Amino acid sequence: MIKITPAEFDVLAKYIMEISGIALTKGKEYLIETRLNPIMEELGCKSYSELHKKAKADFKKNIENKIIDAISTNETYFFRDKSPFTLLQHKIFPDLIDKRSKNRIGLKPAIRLWSAANSTGQEIYSIAMAMDEIGITPQKYQIKLIGTDISDAAIAQASYGRYNKFEVARGLDRNRLNKYFIQEGEYWKIKDEIRAMAQFRKMNLMKPFIGMGKFDIILCRNVMIYFTEEDRRKIYQNIAKVLEPDGYLIIGSTESLANNSDLFVSKRYLNSIFYQLC
Repeated sequence: MIKITPAEFDVLAKYIMEISGIALTKGKEYLIETRLNPIMEELGCKSYSELHKKAKADFKKNIENKIIDAISTNETYFFRDKSPFTLLQHKIFPDLIDKRSKNRIGLKPAIRLWSAANSTGQEIYSIAMAMDEIGITPQKYQIKLIGTDISDAAIAQASYGRYNKFEVARGLDRNRLNKYFIQEGEYWKIKDEIRAMAQFRKMNLMKPFIGMGKFDIILCRNVMIYFTEEDRRKIYQNIAKVLEPDGYLIIGSTESLANNSDLFVSKRYLNSIFYQLC
């Protein structure tokens, strides 16, 4: 594996920040080396400087997209941390349905949810399954589930909804697997009725949230650690603009809005924390 020099790290870290907003500090040299080495080999690059030059010269941005796919962390699994899904099923969904039903007499209540940094789709499909389990289906409700991610490869897999045996083994019990997936050889594909509940699109959280509309629920979990404090503040400001006044924000179980935003107030339900606009 080709080692990266301090000067090359500074250049690539700045470049990665520009194209993705991901902040790589000193000590993350190993991350660049392990994740970009396959691209180096594919392109025949002898140094990280050469990789950077080729990426900058590629006007089709194919190399840039490869770098984003490699660097962006796609660590995820079905029903990750469990507590957010209990929170949704027992607190947030019932409260929302109650409020939205009062405002839409004779019409289907609408639920609009956005999963930011959705990776390969496990979170949004877990939400769709959680909704189905308590009777929230497209036949009874207007459901809009949006999953976004900066990685083309992640969005492609999420859109297709197909996972290998290791991916479905993480977080899915046998009952849910058999109920919501169809086996295709060594892979498992999400059933069409669950797949149809979700839409996926590429999105850089550092760019303006154009055309997103308003959401009742936003999940932005385990992604802010990759941004600077200043950028985290900007992202939370933009999230506040697309969250309904009575909407809900859910972040990672080990994350906090302290020092990042004063636009939200924290609330507790059992062992879970969620946020609403002040």
